[in-house]
Amino acid sequence: MNQEHPILRVEGIHKTLGEQLVLDDISLSVNKGEVKILIGPSGSGKSTLLQCLNFLHTPDRGRLWLEGREFKASGKRDLCSLRQQVGMIFQDFNLFDHLTALENVRIALVKVKKLPASQANRRAKEELARVGLADKAALYPAQLSGGQKQRVSMARALAMDPKILLLDEPTSALDPELIGEVLAVIRFLASTGMTMIMATHQIAFSATMAHEFLFMEKGRIVERGSPSVLLAAGATTRTMAFCAKINELSGDLGTAKNQTP
Repeated sequence: MNQEHPILRVEGIHKTLGEQLVLDDISLSVNKGEVKILIGPSGSGKSTLLQCLNFLHTPDRGRLWLEGREFKASGKRDLCSLRQQVGMIFQDFNLFDHLTALENVRIALVKVKKLPASQANRRAKEELARVGLADKAALYPAQLSGGQKQRVSMARALAMDPKILLLDEPTSALDPELIGEVLAVIRFLASTGMTMIMATHQIAFSATMAHEFLFMEKGRIVERGSPSVLLAAGATTRTMAFCAKINELSGDLGTAKNQTP
């Protein structure tokens, strides 16, 4: 694997929303095939950071490199190119209600990638099959479960051939019994070498595949390291303390490495 340059690197990212400093000097890098997990309390800046990584929010200060080339947002074409390469999965699906699952995946292939309709149709079907929804292609969002909607949104992002996938709490809007089907797709993508940064509270699941945890608090990354270190028995890390609070409601953190979706 060529690691001459990380897939994505940012340095000194700052972002203020209104009068609140939401991101305070954030730096990180992700190599090809790595999975990095953003954790931390609500309001710590995780979602804003992900949105700054593909310029849905423009950072006030800081620099971003994609495969070693610094990104400069000089116009819509540059932003469109970045967002094709840095895919985004949102909490709330963002599907078009008047389009079928197939059409939701196909639309960007036609309008953004300018593929012929037949080729876009074929590719959309392939991506729906990849997330286990080949038999749901003709259904509208109102006919799908929350887990199925999220998988359609994942297929839509994957159809753009992103170099890295950003996932912002992808299971937070789902009923508990539907979470597993989305986590199974994420695990599959990780197993195929998809590079990902994910904000999540699914700590036990994430510990089974993450290369690094990044703990955010008050707009800063205050701790980073492998799950095996940060969640080791007897660890006094900020990450462990946070996870222990979650564990009071969700079960034994000690079984994290054996848990599957």
